[in-house]
Amino acid sequence: MKLVSSKELIRTKIFRVTEDEAIEPGGFEIKRAIIHHPGSAVMMPVDAKGRVLLVRQYRLPARQYLWELPAGRLDDGETALQAARRELAEETGLKAKSWTKLATYYPSPGFLGEKMTLFLARDLTQGEARPMDDERIETRWLPASELDSRIRSGKIQDGKTLIGFLTWQRYHRARKTSAAKPARGG
Repeated sequence: MKLVSSKELIRTKIFRVTEDEAIEPGGFEIKRAIIHHPGSAVMMPVDAKGRVLLVRQYRLPARQYLWELPAGRLDDGETALQAARRELAEETGLKAKSWTKLATYYPSPGFLGEKMTLFLARDLTQGEARPMDDERIETRWLPASELDSRIRSGKIQDGKTLIGFLTWQRYHRARKTSAAKPARGG
């Protein structure tokens, strides 16, 4: 890809927007407004009972309260795992001894340069939450079956929560279930 031009349109504390012109490797010209974001860490806290912790907060762009996995922006110089540890403690008061990367993805790569890294957080201990001044966060532990039901019924509409839970169900819980089953002899 060859960048032909880039013009900054907006700069905020959280992101910046540019209007870029480029030529892709096949020679096709592309012109897009792009939101540049430093990236986010998403945490899926799962307790010893197999329950998942969700947070509920008002999301202005969605114009509604959403139940979702806790997440937060990477600060300058932070790795995704460092941000995950910090954000989990800030938003929920939880600390995890065990961290497993579940997925890395772009939530909307047509115009958004944000990369999200999703972690499973296990072996949890509770401390005191320290949310930011502009955050009003409610938390709730949900059994996996209830979260699955809320996803199927459309009550969970947050993309990172859908990706996190379904990835965990498909690849991580399934692996543990099949590993626990005795092998059949022949």
